[in-house]
Amino acid sequence: MTIQQFLVYLSLCAVCVLSKPTDKKDRVHHDPQLSDKVHDDAQNFEYDHDAFLGADEAKTFDQLTPEESKERLGMIVDKIDTDKDGFVTEGELKAWIKKAQKKYVYDNVERQWQEFDMNQDGLISWDEYRNVTYGTYLDDPDPDDGFNYKQMMMRDERRFKMADKDGDLIATKEEFTAFLHPEEYDYMKDIVVQETMEDIDKNRDGVIDLEEYIGDMYSHDGDADEPEWVKTEREQFVEFRDKNRDGKMDKEETKDWILPSDYDHAEAEARHLVYESDQNKDGKLTKEEIVDKYDLFVGSQATDFGEALVRHDEF
Repeated sequence: MTIQQFLVYLSLCAVCVLSKPTDKKDRVHHDPQLSDKVHDDAQNFEYDHDAFLGADEAKTFDQLTPEESKERLGMIVDKIDTDKDGFVTEGELKAWIKKAQKKYVYDNVERQWQEFDMNQDGLISWDEYRNVTYGTYLDDPDPDDGFNYKQMMMRDERRFKMADKDGDLIATKEEFTAFLHPEEYDYMKDIVVQETMEDIDKNRDGVIDLEEYIGDMYSHDGDADEPEWVKTEREQFVEFRDKNRDGKMDKEETKDWILPSDYDHAEAEARHLVYESDQNKDGKLTKEEIVDKYDLFVGSQATDFGEALVRHDEF
């Protein structure tokens, strides 16, 4: 985590210290559901709208006329067709859905971008990030709060270098996004695992044993009895986390734990949208095929009114 994220974490820890430590800390990175709506196309396409656009953006289409919705959808199709061959493939659609669902990630990067891009050149160098983040802290070799800012800076630098694909110590917006949110990028997953292991591996032997695993989630604080979920986690460690039964988790076992191979909701939705819209069954979509099925992809005043009628009929 970056220092800003770390300081937020510390504030949360301070709150936790004042209360009984019975809440489970979750280090597992799951892909969230594409929508909280029920996926039932026989009733409405609200799930598909949320999946394709993101829930907030989907709402903006509900006030548009069908003609306006089609026009905006057509412009979106141009963005989805990244290779500009005139077709939208299942892979391009999947990538778009994943991006739409990660809007909060990109919004977070936009909020921080101006703070670190000191010379306003559209890039963020390691020197810019280091000076903004650690400049004043590094001036004090013995800070009163007891934190080792030099060590924290070295950890951030290692992650920055991993995110910086071309090795020039200057981050593009995409590379800076990978730095701030490494769990979202396949090429950054090793650093996520490494940082997690460093956080939990208290005796620095390069692996995570059962007590370190539990200690990261729960502090006994003098209690004789553990909550039931802690006992369950002990069983999970022995039965599922420690795959080779050697009493500890190595790097690969830790990766399987915190970065599980979940069901790919975006891939399933992309496959569904192609199947429903591909009129000539060639496995890819033209702009015309997508716009022709606009009500599947986006809402409008017409679809919103139609769905309202369905709900009224149910009553």
